[in-house]
Amino acid sequence: MTRNPDYRELRTLLLLLAMALGLLTTGAVVCLTFAYPRLAEPLAAGAAVLTCLAGSVPWIVKGAGDRR
Repeated sequence: MTRNPDYRELRTLLLLLAMALGLLTTGAVVCLTFAYPRLAEPLAAGAAVLTCLAGSVPWIVKGAGDRR
């Protein structure tokens, strides 16, 4: 895969946007957990599932690329 240097700023902006969204989501979950402690366990389970799904994305993309 060749990378076009013209889109470097766009890739950087998208990365920063994704990081900001992740930090805002994490902050919201922490605040929600402090306000409602009984939600801590379900939120932790959901975070574990989302982490597994996010970690499997490169593996899935690589597998889909091999089929082409």
